[in-house]
Amino acid sequence: MNPMAIEQQSMAIIESELQTELPDEIKPIVMRVIHATADFSFADTLTFTPGIVNRMRALITQGAAIITDTNMALAGINKSALARAGATAMCSMASESVAEIARARGETRARICMEQALSLPGPRLLVCGNAPTFLFPLIEQAEAHRDIPEDLAVIGVPVGFVNVIEAKERLLASNVPCIVARGRRGGSTVAAAIVNALLYGIPGVRT
Repeated sequence: MNPMAIEQQSMAIIESELQTELPDEIKPIVMRVIHATADFSFADTLTFTPGIVNRMRALITQGAAIITDTNMALAGINKSALARAGATAMCSMASESVAEIARARGETRARICMEQALSLPGPRLLVCGNAPTFLFPLIEQAEAHRDIPEDLAVIGVPVGFVNVIEAKERLLASNVPCIVARGRRGGSTVAAAIVNALLYGIPGVRT
């Protein structure tokens, strides 16, 4: 079987076994996360702020910079689809300058990466699949009632045990437009799957 046929068969199996009723707008995204993880719990834990799917796709087609917290998430994004959508993707976690700033301040590299991402111009899709501290500068800015750019949205799906649930719940409470995987589950694979699902829903992107 060719890869597309395998994917189509997998999606058919997922749809036949899916027990949760999902709105048409979010169903392809949830199904792609289940496809990437074989974990049906995401049908219940993936949480979408109102209108977020269309908002994220609009940002992508406006040439958004998709900024990830790990090179693993970056690697999982379909680069051909990304190019056809007219967007870019980047990750600065391995940057020596980021590491130097983090060491000097006693902060995580993920936090520094978000601070730098917030200073960039233009539309941005900020993607967190691993490090919850990546989310903290944005959350703190929102909680301090400082303006959040209108051309910004967040995928918040870090995985783990420390600060993970707290970061996700604070992000949801912040009114920042986002997609969040509540609870401990998540990861770079989930983050990349969400980005790819967003890309594949844009006409002409997946050929």
